[in-house]
Amino acid sequence: MIEEIIPVAKRETTGKAASKGLRKSGLIPAVIYGLNEPPVAVAISPKVVARVIASDTGLNSMLHLQREGTDIKRHVIIKEVQRDPVTRRLTHVDFMRVDPTHKVRVKIPIRLQGIPIGVKEGGILDFTHREIEVECLPSFIPPHVDVNVEHLRVNDSLRLDDVVLDQHLTLHGDAHNVICSVKGKQAEEEAPEAAAATEEGAAPAADAASAAPAPAAAPAAPAGKGKK
Repeated sequence: MIEEIIPVAKRETTGKAASKGLRKSGLIPAVIYGLNEPPVAVAISPKVVARVIASDTGLNSMLHLQREGTDIKRHVIIKEVQRDPVTRRLTHVDFMRVDPTHKVRVKIPIRLQGIPIGVKEGGILDFTHREIEVECLPSFIPPHVDVNVEHLRVNDSLRLDDVVLDQHLTLHGDAHNVICSVKGKQAEEEAPEAAAATEEGAAPAADAASAAPAPAAAPAAPAGKGKK
C-alpha cells in the first residue's frame, strides 16, 4: 500500500471564483473531513492525485497529507473525486481522515481470474457485481480482490459469500449478491426472439384495429317546435 507525504496548502477563500483561479495556477480544491473534526479546505496538485489513483491501490491508497508551513500531518484516503465532464481532468477531491488503528469500510474492485468452463462450452459470462464492501484497518486495504471463475459451468453463479477473503477483511453488504454467472447462449438468443414475436403478434392486432370501421354517429334529435 502506498503511504507518502503530500504537501497541501490551506485555502483561505472558497467559492467558484476562488476555485477557478486555483485551477489556473495548476492546483485543484480539496476538502479534508472525518474523525469528528471540522472540515478543512485545502489546495493540492492534480498530478499527484492522478498518480495515486493510477497506482495499484488506487482510490484506497492511504496517504499522509501535510499542511504547508506546519507540522500538521493526517492519514487520509480518497473518498471522492470530481472530473470535468468534457476533458475528464480532476477538478475536486474529497479526503477522509482515517486512524491507522481503527477499521474503515471501503469498496474494493473485484477481478475475475481464468476462463469459465461454461464459456469454453459456448456460454456467456455475465459480470454483474464488480465491487465488494469490506471493513479492515487502513493498512490492510487491498487494491483488489481476485476471484477464480474457471470452475463455473453453464447456469452456475458465484456469490459474495463464495469469496474467500483475507483474514484481515470482513465482508459487508448482502452476501447473497451474485458476482457473476455463466448463461447459456441459447438463453441469450431466446430473449430477443421472444420480444420480436411479441412485437409481431401486436402488429396484426394494431392493423385490425385500424381497419375496423368507425361506429356510426347517433342521429341528431329532431328540433323542437317553437311556441306560437
